[in-house]
Amino acid sequence: MSGFVGAVQFLTRIPVRTSSAIPHERVLPWFPVVGALIGVVVGGIAAGLGELVPVSVAAALAVVSGLSITGAFHEDGLADIADAFGGGVTVERRLEILKDSRHGTYGVAALASSIVVRVVAAASIVSAASVFAAFVAAHTLGRTAAVVAMKAAPPAGESGLGASAGRDLAPVAALVCGITGVGIATLATGWWVLPLVGGAVVATAAVVVLAVRKIGGLAGDVLGAIEQVVECTVLVVASGLAMRHSLWWS
Repeated sequence: MSGFVGAVQFLTRIPVRTSSAIPHERVLPWFPVVGALIGVVVGGIAAGLGELVPVSVAAALAVVSGLSITGAFHEDGLADIADAFGGGVTVERRLEILKDSRHGTYGVAALASSIVVRVVAAASIVSAASVFAAFVAAHTLGRTAAVVAMKAAPPAGESGLGASAGRDLAPVAALVCGITGVGIATLATGWWVLPLVGGAVVATAAVVVLAVRKIGGLAGDVLGAIEQVVECTVLVVASGLAMRHSLWWS
């Protein structure tokens, strides 16, 4: 279970302490599970508060709760990538911007867009069961996509999280991660998982292709951006499904 504890420590701000550093190869396969648990909390807040206050308010508070749990960890990566890809002319300049902890106009716009899209998409899902399942699937598939992408694309350099984690992660571990993530999403959404996973694959591929073109591969911030884009995409797809279909268990 040390891998699970390491994943909680890495992906959240929950005060978990370990006696020593846990290797990436033991932590990464647990990302879908921890993502699902975050989704359960966020989705539970959205579903529960939706019975007491307008669904738009419940959706906003749910997304904010997710930001609090994760410390806006993935959002920071998305903002850094937006600044680098939007403001850098050369590969060298883009990589330099990625190392800057400050956020510029592109980063702030990307961060705000991510929050707005998630709130509006979730607020459009009026069924408590559906919004709960959508958040579970979104958080699960977002973390799953980031891990699987490590083995699907080269790192942008020889150092950094993207490079070291990608080297340490065995192909079978990435496969297990992918199967686990899709399995959890299936339990939460039933047949909805087909279009949800399809949207996640397209979103992941789009970010990976852009990263390869802009900086030659993946970096830690790119992985954060993948999680965010996939999370937004899954919620958007789920909002469309909820307009026309009910969940299998609702």
